Amino acid sequence: MMGQGMIEQRRLAAWGIGLAALVALPFVYRDPYHLHILVLILIWSFAYTSWSMMGRFGLVSLGHGGFMGIGAYVTALLWNHLGVSPWIGIPVSMVAAGALALIVGYPCFRFRITGHYFVLVTLALSGIVLQVITATRDYTGGSLGYTPNRTSGNKLLALQFDDKITWYLIALGVWLFGIVVWHWVDRSMSRYALEAISEDEDAAAAAGVDVTAEKLKITLLSALMTALAGAIYCQYQMFITPDTVSGIAVSLQMVFAAIVGGLFVSLGPTFGAVITILLAETLRIGFGTKAVGWDNLVYGVLLVLFIIFLPKGILGSVLDRLKPQRKVPRAHEQEAVQIARPGT
Repeated sequence: MMGQGMIEQRRLAAWGIGLAALVALPFVYRDPYHLHILVLILIWSFAYTSWSMMGRFGLVSLGHGGFMGIGAYVTALLWNHLGVSPWIGIPVSMVAAGALALIVGYPCFRFRITGHYFVLVTLALSGIVLQVITATRDYTGGSLGYTPNRTSGNKLLALQFDDKITWYLIALGVWLFGIVVWHWVDRSMSRYALEAISEDEDAAAAAGVDVTAEKLKITLLSALMTALAGAIYCQYQMFITPDTVSGIAVSLQMVFAAIVGGLFVSLGPTFGAVITILLAETLRIGFGTKAVGWDNLVYGVLLVLFIIFLPKGILGSVLDRLKPQRKVPRAHEQEAVQIARPGT
């Protein structure tokens, strides 16, 4: 017990030191471009962590691009057309994404639509949201993109800031919130219920687990967090397009990042975000417009390779190797134990 307690204390101390360093970073290193990259990594880390809430329990969704698109566009549309502050628009967009998640999720879970059938349903959801955004171009700008109106008044009320440090601290807070929620789910009773469901739904139901309710809860939580990620991304970038915040490409990006980083580790999606953002920036700087869409091709190829050869992801595999291995007694040691216990 003492050993376990010391390990927990060291872990908390490491988290505390790491968070202190992250908070101090923008005040020590102020390069605008690098702060911009860090903000993007933190926002997308939160989005990937949101997807992993479901993915780690075998609920593979390709509809999260739709939830993120709803979060971004509903917030921006309410601000531009009705003058509703993002402080109100963001919760409204989250409610809209949550309602859609329940509408799609309930019949799927109620009638046991699982596996690749569930993936196809969520794929359709993502495609429908993308098409609606594109088709309503008179309001959303369609494929040309959409820009929230810049305020000349209270920037806090409009959630618009020109300072990269302010956005870095906001993104850091959102990212930390995602990590806390991930650990909360990991230590809750719902985790064991969802793990039982992922292994065998019938056996879990026979043991008294409300399969539909547990699936709906984790789906709703994941959708709400993803919509928040979309809204924060929109407010930071101040320009969105259907392809950057919604659709199958965004959903696949989430799947790739979570799996490559480590689906069953809290910092796995963050590690995946570092890879995806740096890859996209490298292609953009190195090849410009010639590399448009290449990142999705690379994601697809790497995803297949990681699923086959490194299913625990990079960070998950590293941590697995660092865990102390239980020593297996040698033959003579086992014999000595038997001699010491003649009654056995």
